[in-house]
Amino acid sequence: MMTNGTTENVQGEIASLLPRLRRFARSLTRNVHDADDVVQIAVERALTHIAQRRCDMRLDGWLFKIVRNAWIDEIRFRKRRDEVFLAEDTASAEAGGQLDDALSIRAALSRLPPEQRLAVSLVLVEGLSYQEAADVLDVPIGTLTSRLARARQALQAALQA
Repeated sequence: MMTNGTTENVQGEIASLLPRLRRFARSLTRNVHDADDVVQIAVERALTHIAQRRCDMRLDGWLFKIVRNAWIDEIRFRKRRDEVFLAEDTASAEAGGQLDDALSIRAALSRLPPEQRLAVSLVLVEGLSYQEAADVLDVPIGTLTSRLARARQALQAALQA
């Protein structure tokens, strides 16, 4: 149970985490619209169940876990309804060589298996510790480090090609 901080403070903290939640959701869903929907669902769940948050879990880790679970729920729902996933929207682009590099990295990330892509997203992009990322993904820390090692190798190979 959460015992510290007012609801207003927590709401403000959640609002400040929205860009990170959206970025994580995009890596999870691979679709801008799906990501926005999942973040909205996750924030609604978090605000509804704020009293259930454990004091020993960081707010960002708790929210990342809610986003992940919301996406799992959405996938299950879609499977039941036999819906087709939309292709990922193309992001608006910057000019110059940085765009090519950014697109290459993004393309390489999108080709990773989901479990590796999420590990990279949580640890290398969002800055969670290995333990926090392992908690979000509900895997042992050794599994997380293995996924990160394989992801780094795959990214290095893809970007050198």
